[in-house]
Amino acid sequence: MVRALQAVLPAHALLWNREDTTPYECDGLTAYRQRPLVVALPETWEQVQAVLRTCHKLEVPVVARGAGTGLSGGALPHKLGVTLSLAKFNKILKLDPLSRTAVVQCGVRNLAISEAAAPLGLYYAPDPSSQIACTIGGNVAENSGGVHCLKYGLTLHNVLKVKGFTVEGDAVQFGSDALDTPGLDLLSVVIGSEGMLAVTTEVTVKLVPKPQLARCIMASFDDIRKAGDAVAAVIAAGIIPAGLEMMDKPMTAAVEDFVHAGYDLDAEAILLCESDGTVDEVEEECGRMREVLTRNGAAAIAVSRDEAERLKFWSGRKNAFPASGRISPDYMCMDSTIPRKRLADILLAIQQMEKKYQLRCANVFHAGDGNLHPLILFDANDPDQLHRCELFGAEILETSVAMGGTITGEHGVGIEKLNSMCVQFSAAENAQMFGVKKAFDPKGLLNPGKVIPTLVRCAEYGKELVRGGKPGYAATFGDLPRF
Repeated sequence: MVRALQAVLPAHALLWNREDTTPYECDGLTAYRQRPLVVALPETWEQVQAVLRTCHKLEVPVVARGAGTGLSGGALPHKLGVTLSLAKFNKILKLDPLSRTAVVQCGVRNLAISEAAAPLGLYYAPDPSSQIACTIGGNVAENSGGVHCLKYGLTLHNVLKVKGFTVEGDAVQFGSDALDTPGLDLLSVVIGSEGMLAVTTEVTVKLVPKPQLARCIMASFDDIRKAGDAVAAVIAAGIIPAGLEMMDKPMTAAVEDFVHAGYDLDAEAILLCESDGTVDEVEEECGRMREVLTRNGAAAIAVSRDEAERLKFWSGRKNAFPASGRISPDYMCMDSTIPRKRLADILLAIQQMEKKYQLRCANVFHAGDGNLHPLILFDANDPDQLHRCELFGAEILETSVAMGGTITGEHGVGIEKLNSMCVQFSAAENAQMFGVKKAFDPKGLLNPGKVIPTLVRCAEYGKELVRGGKPGYAATFGDLPRF
């Protein structure tokens, strides 16, 4: 493999020694690690194409990688495969204020798009918490969201066109610059496909005008159920906030100690509700939200007085993950979605699971669309804690499905949720998904072994459940090393 790639890549763009490939052994899901056989770091489209053609000819698996900020193991290397790092494709190719679009390479950071568009009075709306580091190619792979996804949508709603290569190295384009595209519209198939169907190299994104004003309401609640009911009431009132986020008491304590955002440490839950638009629009919407929140039991309400205070309110939410890293050796961030009316139910269920598995869990989530992010705190150096963490996470996902939700909202399936795919989807549905992958990748070389569980895996998982057990993730990954 090394000899074959040396023929198409310069020496500095190819890594295969142990000390060089170790930094690529995992993504943001650090509990599972596997060094790749080879890491390729191409610098031109032609080199990407050549790598793919070489791997396809030799039938070697390929795992595309951006910044490695994913949280479901989607970029975990294949031990007999090539990790295709696209980090060097980090140029913004075009900003068009008339069409309000930007053409960027796949390795451009999410936040860099908004920074470049700021002088034009525009920005890119999807804003994952990792936006300072995550790349637009990774956002496309996972269909990432962010705190403003309730009003402005996920990556899918903010991308017009994706260019890349098939596993055979053929150039391919999904979507177009127009609102419609000739033939089958496969853009929404590729976005969120977690690198299984094609390798993304260039993306055309939509830009939106920066609002004249944005204000954030911080509401404290002395009861989790009141906070959950308030979220549903805001949406039921016909209000679509720019952002509607929720944190429980453990998470509030963690982030307040970290960033000192002014959060109420006595509150059982805190809501952050943002309004943006013209001055009149913001004033009217904030007034309506305050009425709804008060009517639904808010114990205290504060409205940001200026931009600095608005950013201060949001600083805690944006730093929830690093704040959690300060209070625990490791954490596993789950990602499920439930109906808004069941927010309190799932939080109360998680509290019971904490007792069952003897592990702490801090919760932060996109309350407006019911996308949960429970952070299970554990020590990966203790195999028993890691196993209990796996079981805890699996039960959260299964409970979410039982409440009418889904096992993922924006982090993807990767390797983390393979077993849970067996819970949410039938064998026939999983087989249909395999059919889509086979149409794009007949040999199964792009990011193999992830996202879609095999029928054998689901059968084994079902047998274990019937026996009264519940295997953790690693129990079905063979010899996959754990931290």
